[in-house]
Amino acid sequence: MKQILFFSAVLLSLSVVAQNKMTPELLWKLGRVSALGISKDGKYIVYSVSTPNAAENKSSRKTYALPIAGGNPVSVSNPDSMLRNEKISPDGKYLISNAEVKVKKVTGKEYYPDLQRSNVYIFDNLAYRHWDTYEDGNFDHVMLTPLNNGVAGQPKDLMPGEPYDCPQKPFGGDEDYVWNPNSKEVVYCTKKKYGTAYAVSTNTDLFAYNVETGSTKNLTEGMMGYDINPSFNSKGELAWLSMRRDGYESDKQDIIVSNGITKMNLTGMRDDIHVESYRWSNEGRSIYFIAPVNGTLQLFSVNYPGLTKMLPHVDQITKGDFDVSDIIGQSGNTLIVTRTDMNHAAEIYSIDLANGSMAQLTHVNDATYATLSMGKTERRFVKTTDGKNMLVWVIYPPGFDPTKKYPTLLYCQGGPQSALTQFYSFRWNFQLMAANGYIIVAPNRRGMPGYGTKWNEEISKDHGGQAMKDYLSAIDALSKENFVDKNRLGCVGASYGGYSVYMLAGMHNKRFKTFIAHDGIFDFKSMYGTTEELWFVDWDYGGAYWDKKNLAAQRSYAQFSPSNFVDKWNTPILIYQGGKDYRVPIEQGQQAFQAAQLRGIKSKFVLLPDQNHWVSTAQDALVWQHEFFSWLEETLK
Repeated sequence: MKQILFFSAVLLSLSVVAQNKMTPELLWKLGRVSALGISKDGKYIVYSVSTPNAAENKSSRKTYALPIAGGNPVSVSNPDSMLRNEKISPDGKYLISNAEVKVKKVTGKEYYPDLQRSNVYIFDNLAYRHWDTYEDGNFDHVMLTPLNNGVAGQPKDLMPGEPYDCPQKPFGGDEDYVWNPNSKEVVYCTKKKYGTAYAVSTNTDLFAYNVETGSTKNLTEGMMGYDINPSFNSKGELAWLSMRRDGYESDKQDIIVSNGITKMNLTGMRDDIHVESYRWSNEGRSIYFIAPVNGTLQLFSVNYPGLTKMLPHVDQITKGDFDVSDIIGQSGNTLIVTRTDMNHAAEIYSIDLANGSMAQLTHVNDATYATLSMGKTERRFVKTTDGKNMLVWVIYPPGFDPTKKYPTLLYCQGGPQSALTQFYSFRWNFQLMAANGYIIVAPNRRGMPGYGTKWNEEISKDHGGQAMKDYLSAIDALSKENFVDKNRLGCVGASYGGYSVYMLAGMHNKRFKTFIAHDGIFDFKSMYGTTEELWFVDWDYGGAYWDKKNLAAQRSYAQFSPSNFVDKWNTPILIYQGGKDYRVPIEQGQQAFQAAQLRGIKSKFVLLPDQNHWVSTAQDALVWQHEFFSWLEETLK
C-alpha cells in the first residue's frame, strides 16, 4: 500500500512539474549537442555539449564518449586522442591544415608606414567584406606540413600568392580540403576569382594538388556553379556536392562522383531531391545523404554503380515528423546521426539501415523536457491561389483548448529558398512562442526545396508575388477555425521572412494587428548597392536597377520592393537589425523604421550593434526574446 501511495505521489509530482512552459531563460540553458565523430576503434561516439551561461554571456563546453554498444557517456578530456585525424595523410608523412597568409595591402598603415595610428581600409573592388567582417588582405590557404616521426617540419603553402580562400568565406571549414587515400594528392575547394568577379559569382571549383610534383589541376573545369564538400571513399573515388548554374546559390544541389575517368551525377534523375549533406558508406559503394522532403529533412541512400551500365537508385531510409540534421558516421549496419524536431533540440540517434528505425542515444535535455508541457505540431494542407496543395505547419499552445480563441502568428521563413522543416531554433523557437499562448502558422510557401525544382525556383524574380499569396492563403485558411482569434493576428519573420513582413505590411488589407521583422530587405535599390552577396540580387531580382532594358529586373524593383508601398502601411511594427549584418545591411532596418516613424505608425527599432544576420550571444538573445514577447503582448491585446 505504501508503495502504491509513493508511486502515486511521484506521478502527481511529475504531472505538476510537467505543467511548466518554455521561457527565454530556460531556452538559453539547454545543452547544445555537437557530434565530433566515431572513435578510431569504432566503439564510441564522441560528442560535445555546449551550455550557455547567460550571466557570463558565454558558453561552457564538455566532451563525452558514448559506447555505441550501450552504456553511459563518460567525460573525455582529450577527444583528439580518440578520433582519427583525417588531416594526416594515410601514409603518415604529411599534415594538411589552413592558415592565414598576407597577400594584399588593404590598410592605411600598409600603404603609409609612417601613419601607424591610422584606422583606414582602402579598397578597389567589391569583395571587400564577408558576412560580418571586412577584408584585411589575409587569405586562408591550405598548408602542407611534412611529419618526421610525428615531428612537424616547415609548412608549404599550396596556394602561394593567390588572393583566394580555402576554407571558403564565410562558412567554410576543414571539410574544404581532403586527402586522396593514395596520400599523393590533396583536393581542396576554392573560388579562384578575385574582386568584383568574386562578388558576382558562385563558381567554386575543386583543385587537386600533386604532392610529388607540386602541380595543381582543376577537377571541375567547365562546371559553373558551386562545387563543394569533396570526400573520397577507400577506393580513391571522389564525391562532392555540385550546382549547375553560376550565380544561382539555391540551384538544385546534386552528388557527383568521379572515378578519375568519368563523372556521374547520382541524384540528378530525381527532380525532388536537393542534397543538403552526405557521407560515403563504409564499403564505398553507396552514399548516405540528407535532403528535404515534405517539410522535414530525411536520410536517403544512393548506390554508386561505377563503370557498370547500371543506373544509380535513390532510397529513402527514414520517415517521420523530424529532421535528420547531421550524419556522424557508420558502425556496421547502424548509422549515427543527429535529429531535431520543433519541440526538441539536437540529440544523437542511431538508425538501423535495414529498416530505418531510430533509437535515441543521448539524453542531454530530457530532464528539462520532462518538466515542460509542450504544444502539438500538426500538418495541414492549404489550397493556394493557383490551385496547388501547400503544406502548412501549425503549432498549438500547450494545453490547447479548441473551444477557446487564441492569438495567432504567421511565421515567414527566410532563405528565401531554404526548407521549413522540423528544425529547432534558439531564436525563432516555436515551442517558446506557443508557450506564450500563440498558435503559429508556418507555410511551406513557394521557394522551398522538398517539393520539386519548379516549386523551389518559382520565387526567383518573383519575391513579392506568388509567395505572398501563399502566405495569405495559409493565414486565411486557418482564420476560418473558431479557435483562431481573427482580431489578434500577427506576422513575424527574419531575412526573407523580414522582407515578407515589410511586403505584407503594404498589402495585408487589415488582416494583421502587428508585425515583427528581423534583418529584412526593405528597399531593393539600396540592397543592390550595399549587400556583399551580389550574385543573390543579380539572380533573384533579375539584375541591376539601372538596366532599363531588363524587364525582369525592372519588374522586381517596381513591384516587389516594400519601400514602394509604405503609403499603405497602417499597422504597428517592431524592427530588429544587426549592426554587423553585411548580407542585409543596416540601412534596410533603418529605412523601414524611419518610414514607419515619419508616417506616425507605432514602431520600435531594436539595434544589435555586435550581431550579424543572426543573434549569437546569450544576453543579446534574451533581450531579443523579451522585446519580441513584450511587443506581442502590447499590440495583440
